[in-house]
Amino acid sequence: MTFPTFTSTESEPRARGKELGSHRRKKIAANFAGYTELFTVAGAAPAQIHEWGERALDRAAAWAPQLAEEIVGIAAGAGLEPWQVAAVNARTEILAAIDAVGEGECSTSVVLPGSGLPARTVQTWDWHDHLRDAPMLWELEPRPGHVVRTFTEAGALAKIGVNSAGLGIHFNILRHGSDSADVGVPVHLIARRILEEAATVEEAAAIARSATVSASTVITAVTSSDAASIEISPAGVAVIPPQPDGVLQHCNHFLDPGLAEGERHATDRPSTYVRLQHLRDHVAELSGDDHTARALAMLSHGPDAAPVCAHPDQTQPINQRWETVATIALDLPAGRLRVHRGGPCQVTEATWQTF
Repeated sequence: MTFPTFTSTESEPRARGKELGSHRRKKIAANFAGYTELFTVAGAAPAQIHEWGERALDRAAAWAPQLAEEIVGIAAGAGLEPWQVAAVNARTEILAAIDAVGEGECSTSVVLPGSGLPARTVQTWDWHDHLRDAPMLWELEPRPGHVVRTFTEAGALAKIGVNSAGLGIHFNILRHGSDSADVGVPVHLIARRILEEAATVEEAAAIARSATVSASTVITAVTSSDAASIEISPAGVAVIPPQPDGVLQHCNHFLDPGLAEGERHATDRPSTYVRLQHLRDHVAELSGDDHTARALAMLSHGPDAAPVCAHPDQTQPINQRWETVATIALDLPAGRLRVHRGGPCQVTEATWQTF
Protein backbone atom coordinates (compact mmCIF):
# COMPACT_ATOMS: atom_id res chain seq x y z
CA MET A 1 0.00 0.00 0.00
CA THR A 2 1.34 3.41 -0.99
CA PHE A 3 0.05 6.97 -0.86
CA PRO A 4 -1.20 8.66 -4.05
CA THR A 5 1.18 11.13 -5.66
CA PHE A 6 0.73 14.25 -7.73
CA THR A 7 3.22 16.48 -9.54
CA SER A 8 2.05 19.99 -10.37
CA THR A 9 2.77 21.40 -13.81
CA GLU A 10 1.38 24.88 -13.18
CA SER A 11 3.56 27.65 -11.74
CA GLU A 12 1.00 30.36 -10.96
CA PRO A 13 -0.55 29.79 -7.50
CA ARG A 14 -4.25 29.85 -8.41
CA ALA A 15 -3.69 27.72 -11.50
CA ARG A 16 -1.57 25.28 -9.54
CA GLY A 17 -4.27 25.01 -6.91
CA LYS A 18 -6.99 24.46 -9.49
CA GLU A 19 -4.93 21.74 -11.16
CA LEU A 20 -4.48 19.92 -7.86
CA GLY A 21 -8.13 20.44 -6.89
CA SER A 22 -9.32 18.98 -10.17
CA HIS A 23 -6.99 15.99 -9.90
CA ARG A 24 -7.84 15.18 -6.25
CA ARG A 25 -11.43 16.44 -6.32
CA LYS A 26 -13.12 13.50 -4.59
CA LYS A 27 -10.43 13.10 -1.92
CA ILE A 28 -10.41 16.80 -1.06
CA ALA A 29 -14.20 16.81 -0.70
CA ALA A 30 -14.01 13.64 1.40
CA ASN A 31 -11.29 15.19 3.57
CA PHE A 32 -13.41 18.28 4.20
CA ALA A 33 -16.37 16.05 5.07
CA GLY A 34 -14.18 14.01 7.41
CA TYR A 35 -12.95 17.12 9.19
CA THR A 36 -16.46 18.51 9.43
CA GLU A 37 -17.47 15.29 11.18
CA LEU A 38 -14.44 15.51 13.49
CA PHE A 39 -15.08 19.15 14.37
CA THR A 40 -18.77 18.43 15.00
CA VAL A 41 -18.09 15.46 17.27
CA ALA A 42 -15.55 17.60 19.14
CA GLY A 43 -18.20 20.27 19.75
CA ALA A 44 -18.21 22.76 16.86
CA ALA A 45 -21.38 24.10 15.25
CA PRO A 46 -21.60 24.38 11.43
CA ALA A 47 -21.72 28.18 11.62
CA GLN A 48 -18.53 28.19 13.69
CA ILE A 49 -16.69 25.99 11.20
CA HIS A 50 -17.73 28.35 8.41
CA GLU A 51 -16.63 31.40 10.36
CA TRP A 52 -13.28 29.89 11.29
CA GLY A 53 -12.64 28.83 7.69
CA GLU A 54 -13.35 32.36 6.45
CA ARG A 55 -11.12 33.84 9.12
CA ALA A 56 -8.28 31.45 8.28
CA LEU A 57 -8.50 32.47 4.62
CA ASP A 58 -8.37 36.15 5.60
CA ARG A 59 -5.33 35.57 7.82
CA ALA A 60 -3.64 33.65 5.01
CA ALA A 61 -4.34 36.41 2.49
CA ALA A 62 -2.77 39.01 4.77
CA TRP A 63 0.34 36.94 5.57
CA ALA A 64 0.96 35.01 2.34
CA PRO A 65 -1.35 36.19 -0.48
CA GLN A 66 0.02 33.62 -2.93
CA LEU A 67 -0.97 30.77 -0.59
CA ALA A 68 -4.47 32.19 -0.20
CA GLU A 69 -4.70 32.29 -3.99
CA GLU A 70 -3.67 28.65 -4.14
CA ILE A 71 -6.39 27.72 -1.63
CA VAL A 72 -8.94 29.55 -3.79
CA GLY A 73 -7.68 27.61 -6.80
CA ILE A 74 -7.93 24.27 -5.01
CA ALA A 75 -11.51 25.08 -4.06
CA ALA A 76 -12.38 25.93 -7.66
CA GLY A 77 -10.90 22.69 -8.93
CA ALA A 78 -12.50 20.58 -6.21
CA GLY A 79 -15.95 22.15 -6.46
CA LEU A 80 -15.82 23.55 -2.92
CA GLU A 81 -16.04 27.00 -1.39
CA PRO A 82 -12.69 28.65 -0.54
CA TRP A 83 -13.55 28.71 3.18
CA GLN A 84 -14.01 24.94 3.11
CA VAL A 85 -10.49 24.31 1.80
CA ALA A 86 -9.21 26.95 4.24
CA ALA A 87 -10.85 24.97 7.06
CA VAL A 88 -8.91 21.87 6.02
CA ASN A 89 -5.70 23.90 6.13
CA ALA A 90 -6.75 25.37 9.49
CA ARG A 91 -7.73 22.08 11.11
CA THR A 92 -5.12 22.58 13.87
CA GLU A 93 -6.52 26.04 14.57
CA ILE A 94 -10.12 24.83 14.59
CA LEU A 95 -9.30 21.97 16.95
CA ALA A 96 -7.55 24.48 19.22
CA ALA A 97 -10.59 26.75 19.07
CA ILE A 98 -12.81 23.85 20.15
CA ASP A 99 -10.22 22.92 22.80
CA ALA A 100 -10.25 19.34 21.53
CA VAL A 101 -8.35 16.77 23.58
CA GLY A 102 -7.41 13.12 23.24
CA GLU A 103 -4.58 10.62 23.51
CA GLY A 104 -2.17 10.03 20.64
CA GLU A 105 0.04 11.97 18.23
CA CYS A 106 3.47 12.06 16.61
CA SER A 107 7.08 11.34 17.59
CA THR A 108 10.14 12.75 15.78
CA SER A 109 13.84 11.90 15.95
CA VAL A 110 16.72 13.72 14.24
CA VAL A 111 20.40 12.86 14.65
CA LEU A 112 23.23 14.89 13.11
CA PRO A 113 26.16 12.44 12.99
CA GLY A 114 28.70 15.03 11.87
CA SER A 115 31.80 14.35 9.76
CA GLY A 116 29.90 15.39 6.65
CA LEU A 117 27.38 12.57 7.01
CA PRO A 118 23.70 13.30 6.27
CA ALA A 119 21.11 13.82 8.99
CA ARG A 120 19.30 10.69 10.15
CA THR A 121 15.61 11.44 10.64
CA VAL A 122 12.35 9.58 11.17
CA GLN A 123 8.91 10.36 12.52
CA THR A 124 5.60 8.66 13.06
CA TRP A 125 2.57 10.65 11.90
CA ASP A 126 -0.50 9.79 13.97
CA TRP A 127 -3.98 11.00 13.21
CA HIS A 128 -7.63 10.00 13.45
CA ASP A 129 -8.27 6.70 11.74
CA HIS A 130 -11.34 7.85 9.81
CA LEU A 131 -9.02 10.26 7.95
CA ARG A 132 -6.40 7.63 7.04
CA ASP A 133 -7.12 7.98 3.31
CA ALA A 134 -6.56 11.74 3.24
CA PRO A 135 -2.74 11.82 2.86
CA MET A 136 -0.99 12.29 -0.44
CA LEU A 137 2.49 13.12 -1.73
CA TRP A 138 2.77 16.34 -3.71
CA GLU A 139 5.61 17.75 -5.79
CA LEU A 140 5.57 21.36 -6.93
CA GLU A 141 7.99 23.98 -8.22
CA PRO A 142 6.93 27.31 -6.70
CA ARG A 143 9.75 29.11 -8.50
CA PRO A 144 12.08 27.99 -11.27
CA GLY A 145 14.61 25.48 -10.01
CA HIS A 146 13.17 25.22 -6.49
CA VAL A 147 11.33 21.94 -5.96
CA VAL A 148 9.17 21.10 -2.93
CA ARG A 149 8.06 17.59 -2.05
CA THR A 150 5.60 17.18 0.78
CA PHE A 151 3.60 14.55 2.59
CA THR A 152 0.32 16.30 3.23
CA GLU A 153 -3.44 15.81 3.31
CA ALA A 154 -5.73 16.31 0.33
CA GLY A 155 -6.39 20.04 0.13
CA ALA A 156 -3.72 21.08 2.66
CA LEU A 157 -0.79 23.07 1.28
CA ALA A 158 1.98 21.20 3.11
CA LYS A 159 3.04 19.24 6.15
CA ILE A 160 6.22 17.13 6.36
CA GLY A 161 8.59 17.69 3.46
CA VAL A 162 11.87 18.53 1.76
CA ASN A 163 13.04 21.09 -0.76
CA SER A 164 15.78 21.16 -3.36
CA ALA A 165 17.68 23.76 -1.31
CA GLY A 166 18.59 20.97 1.10
CA LEU A 167 16.14 21.70 3.90
CA GLY A 168 13.48 19.39 5.29
CA ILE A 169 10.86 19.60 8.02
CA HIS A 170 9.10 17.29 10.45
CA PHE A 171 5.82 18.28 12.08
CA ASN A 172 4.20 17.65 15.49
CA ILE A 173 1.19 19.26 17.14
CA LEU A 174 1.46 21.06 20.50
CA ARG A 175 -1.10 22.62 22.80
CA HIS A 176 -0.61 25.77 24.88
CA GLY A 177 -2.61 27.84 27.34
CA SER A 178 -2.42 30.79 24.92
CA ASP A 179 -4.18 28.89 22.10
CA SER A 180 -7.47 30.58 21.27
CA ALA A 181 -10.52 30.69 19.02
CA ASP A 182 -9.27 33.89 17.36
CA VAL A 183 -8.05 31.94 14.35
CA GLY A 184 -4.65 33.07 13.10
CA VAL A 185 -2.31 32.01 10.31
CA PRO A 186 -2.68 28.24 9.85
CA VAL A 187 0.47 26.42 10.95
CA HIS A 188 0.29 24.24 7.85
CA LEU A 189 0.84 27.39 5.79
CA ILE A 190 3.91 28.17 7.88
CA ALA A 191 5.24 24.75 6.91
CA ARG A 192 4.55 25.48 3.25
CA ARG A 193 6.31 28.87 3.32
CA ILE A 194 9.33 27.29 5.00
CA LEU A 195 9.53 24.67 2.26
CA GLU A 196 9.05 27.33 -0.41
CA GLU A 197 11.45 29.95 0.92
CA ALA A 198 13.96 28.57 3.44
CA ALA A 199 17.37 27.03 2.85
CA THR A 200 18.61 27.32 6.45
CA VAL A 201 17.24 26.66 9.92
CA GLU A 202 17.56 30.38 10.69
CA GLU A 203 15.42 31.28 7.68
CA ALA A 204 12.81 28.71 8.74
CA ALA A 205 12.65 30.21 12.24
CA ALA A 206 12.31 33.73 10.83
CA ILE A 207 9.32 32.67 8.74
CA ALA A 208 7.69 31.09 11.80
CA ARG A 209 8.24 34.26 13.84
CA SER A 210 6.59 36.39 11.14
CA ALA A 211 3.19 34.70 11.54
CA THR A 212 0.52 35.59 14.10
CA VAL A 213 -0.89 32.25 15.19
CA SER A 214 -3.75 31.00 17.35
CA ALA A 215 -2.65 27.36 17.72
CA SER A 216 0.58 25.63 18.63
CA THR A 217 2.86 23.24 16.79
CA VAL A 218 6.51 22.34 16.41
CA ILE A 219 8.27 22.30 13.06
CA THR A 220 11.65 20.57 13.19
CA ALA A 221 13.81 22.02 10.43
CA VAL A 222 16.81 20.01 9.25
CA THR A 223 19.71 20.58 6.85
CA SER A 224 22.85 18.55 6.24
CA SER A 225 24.66 20.26 9.10
CA ASP A 226 22.02 21.90 11.29
CA ALA A 227 18.66 21.27 12.91
CA ALA A 228 16.24 22.88 15.34
CA SER A 229 12.77 22.25 16.67
CA ILE A 230 10.86 25.50 16.14
CA GLU A 231 8.14 25.57 18.81
CA ILE A 232 5.34 27.86 17.71
CA SER A 233 2.54 29.21 19.92
CA PRO A 234 0.54 32.42 20.36
CA ALA A 235 2.80 33.10 23.36
CA GLY A 236 5.90 33.14 21.18
CA VAL A 237 8.36 31.09 19.15
CA ALA A 238 11.25 29.15 20.68
CA VAL A 239 14.10 27.44 18.84
CA ILE A 240 15.37 24.20 20.41
CA PRO A 241 18.85 23.20 19.18
CA PRO A 242 20.23 19.66 19.13
CA GLN A 243 22.08 18.29 22.14
CA PRO A 244 25.89 18.46 21.93
CA ASP A 245 25.89 14.92 20.50
CA GLY A 246 23.69 16.05 17.59
CA VAL A 247 20.49 14.44 18.89
CA LEU A 248 17.20 16.35 18.58
CA GLN A 249 13.96 14.57 19.47
CA HIS A 250 10.44 15.87 19.97
CA CYS A 251 6.99 14.56 20.78
CA ASN A 252 3.93 16.61 21.78
CA HIS A 253 5.01 18.77 24.71
CA PHE A 254 7.03 21.98 24.83
CA LEU A 255 10.74 21.68 25.56
CA ASP A 256 11.43 25.40 25.91
CA PRO A 257 11.24 26.17 29.66
CA GLY A 258 9.32 29.41 29.18
CA LEU A 259 6.70 28.00 26.82
CA ALA A 260 6.46 24.81 28.90
CA GLU A 261 4.86 26.90 31.66
CA GLY A 262 1.76 27.09 29.46
CA GLU A 263 1.82 23.39 28.50
CA ARG A 264 -1.64 21.90 27.94
CA HIS A 265 -1.20 18.92 25.65
CA ALA A 266 0.67 16.78 28.17
CA THR A 267 -1.87 17.47 30.90
CA ASP A 268 -4.37 15.47 28.83
CA ARG A 269 -1.93 13.25 26.90
CA PRO A 270 0.87 12.30 29.32
CA SER A 271 2.13 9.56 26.99
CA THR A 272 4.11 12.26 25.19
CA TYR A 273 6.71 12.07 27.99
CA VAL A 274 6.90 8.28 27.77
CA ARG A 275 7.28 8.42 23.99
CA LEU A 276 10.11 10.95 24.23
CA GLN A 277 11.87 8.74 26.77
CA HIS A 278 11.55 5.82 24.34
CA LEU A 279 13.28 7.87 21.66
CA ARG A 280 16.04 8.86 24.06
CA ASP A 281 16.52 5.24 25.07
CA HIS A 282 17.02 4.23 21.43
CA VAL A 283 19.39 6.94 20.21
CA ALA A 284 21.94 4.38 19.01
CA GLU A 285 19.46 2.70 16.65
CA LEU A 286 18.02 6.07 15.57
CA SER A 287 21.52 7.27 14.62
CA GLY A 288 22.09 4.71 11.88
CA ASP A 289 22.02 5.36 8.14
CA ASP A 290 19.38 2.67 7.46
CA HIS A 291 15.91 4.25 7.46
CA THR A 292 14.27 0.85 8.04
CA ALA A 293 16.34 0.30 11.17
CA ARG A 294 15.45 3.79 12.37
CA ALA A 295 11.75 3.10 11.84
CA LEU A 296 11.98 -0.19 13.70
CA ALA A 297 13.66 1.63 16.60
CA MET A 298 10.41 3.61 16.91
CA LEU A 299 8.45 0.39 17.42
CA SER A 300 6.72 0.46 20.79
CA HIS A 301 3.10 -0.25 21.66
CA GLY A 302 0.97 0.84 24.61
CA PRO A 303 -0.40 0.30 27.13
CA ASP A 304 2.56 -1.54 28.64
CA ALA A 305 5.18 0.48 26.73
CA ALA A 306 5.39 3.86 25.04
CA PRO A 307 2.60 4.14 22.41
CA VAL A 308 4.88 5.42 19.64
CA CYS A 309 3.13 3.08 17.19
CA ALA A 310 -0.57 3.81 17.63
CA HIS A 311 -3.60 1.66 16.84
CA PRO A 312 -7.18 2.90 17.18
CA ASP A 313 -9.56 1.75 19.89
CA GLN A 314 -12.73 1.14 17.90
CA THR A 315 -14.87 1.42 21.04
CA GLN A 316 -14.06 5.16 21.17
CA PRO A 317 -15.71 8.01 19.21
CA ILE A 318 -13.84 9.24 16.14
CA ASN A 319 -12.20 12.16 17.95
CA GLN A 320 -10.56 9.71 20.37
CA ARG A 321 -9.33 7.12 17.84
CA TRP A 322 -5.65 7.45 16.89
CA GLU A 323 -3.62 5.55 14.34
CA THR A 324 -0.05 5.79 13.07
CA VAL A 325 -0.99 6.60 9.50
CA ALA A 326 2.57 7.00 8.20
CA THR A 327 6.22 6.58 9.11
CA ILE A 328 8.45 9.09 7.33
CA ALA A 329 12.19 9.68 6.93
CA LEU A 330 13.87 12.59 5.14
CA ASP A 331 16.57 11.94 2.53
CA LEU A 332 18.10 15.40 2.41
CA PRO A 333 20.99 14.71 -0.01
CA ALA A 334 18.49 13.43 -2.59
CA GLY A 335 15.75 15.93 -1.72
CA ARG A 336 13.36 13.02 -1.29
CA LEU A 337 10.96 11.54 1.23
CA ARG A 338 10.92 7.92 2.34
CA VAL A 339 7.35 7.12 3.30
CA HIS A 340 5.82 3.96 4.73
CA ARG A 341 2.04 3.72 4.91
CA GLY A 342 1.30 2.63 8.46
CA GLY A 343 3.23 2.32 11.69
CA PRO A 344 6.69 0.95 12.50
CA CYS A 345 5.23 -2.48 13.32
CA GLN A 346 4.47 -2.92 9.59
CA VAL A 347 7.77 -1.63 8.17
CA THR A 348 9.97 -3.80 5.98
CA GLU A 349 12.61 -2.95 3.40
CA ALA A 350 9.96 -3.42 0.69
CA THR A 351 7.24 -1.17 2.15
CA TRP A 352 8.97 2.18 1.62
CA GLN A 353 7.75 4.60 -0.99
CA THR A 354 10.45 6.95 -2.31
CA PHE A 355 9.17 10.33 -3.40
